[in-house]
Amino acid sequence: MDRFEEMRIFVRVVDAGSITRAADSTHIAKSAISRRLSELEDRLDVQLINRTTRRMTLTDAGRRFYDECQRLLGDLEEVEAQINISET
Repeated sequence: MDRFEEMRIFVRVVDAGSITRAADSTHIAKSAISRRLSELEDRLDVQLINRTTRRMTLTDAGRRFYDECQRLLGDLEEVEAQINISET
């Protein structure tokens, strides 16, 4: 999976506060969101979110990753917007 898409999904889960709400807002199956999150954690070899049946909380690594994802995704959107403005 594209790393930017991984970051978008991770940020969506954190912002939504649950995998279920993230799945609803992205129209991606809950099982797919959960699997992608697990694959991301496996690839990074770190747990980003502590999950229980009732709640989820970011780990310290998850907080750092979330902050950096927010920054990178914001930078990407800004660059894309600048390109679109300069092309018109």
